[in-house]
Amino acid sequence: GMINSLAGGGSFVIFPALLFAGVPPVLANASNTYACLPGYVTGAIGYWKHIAPHRGRLALYSTLGLAGGFLGAEALMRISDAAFSIIIPWLMAFAVAIYIFGQRINRFFAARSVGSKRAARAGAIGLSVLLLAISFYGGFFNAGLGIVLLAWLALAGFEDVHAMNGLKLLISAVVSVVAVLRFAATGSIAWAEGSVALAGAMVGGFAAAYFSHLVPAKVIRGFVIVYGVGLTVYFFWGVYG
Repeated sequence: GMINSLAGGGSFVIFPALLFAGVPPVLANASNTYACLPGYVTGAIGYWKHIAPHRGRLALYSTLGLAGGFLGAEALMRISDAAFSIIIPWLMAFAVAIYIFGQRINRFFAARSVGSKRAARAGAIGLSVLLLAISFYGGFFNAGLGIVLLAWLALAGFEDVHAMNGLKLLISAVVSVVAVLRFAATGSIAWAEGSVALAGAMVGGFAAAYFSHLVPAKVIRGFVIVYGVGLTVYFFWGVYG
């Protein structure tokens, strides 16, 4: 929870922790989404004043988020633990790469959104399809969703970092809500372990406000990168070693 608040990347801790606690891979992934959900909701509420000026876009973003999140969750429910275990290293590698290069990706897309209003109108269909695909990813595997969404928002022409963070959290919440409902409907959440992770994430998130001045975000980010890369290597070794 503290890592999520200070530098992002909390799923790199929660998801493996659930696996190491003995939760089967698909349930661990679904339970990670459940554990992260409250943080998305409270964060979106906190950013509402920055989200409100863009309320005209919320219906479209929410619809795409709901559709993509449901389809991603549905895909996860149709894959076996054995098959999911094989793709975990690749999902982790993608999420860690997005985490490491996320800022560069955001700058890349922001630099190409000059004349963003015209670009957004001209590419509305393409942007919508891309958001649907990103939401599918979020419903299937939650880690790294926020960073991918920030890149999408930059591509869509947003420049206000507070509005981007707020919309990122709002879309993440929508995707996660529908995914969690789908997981819960089939009994695919490890409620005991997931609730412990959820409580820890919430407590850590609140505690981060008091400790943020003691540990620089760059230090936390560096730790997450080293930890995430090491964990990815571990998963690759477990599958292919």
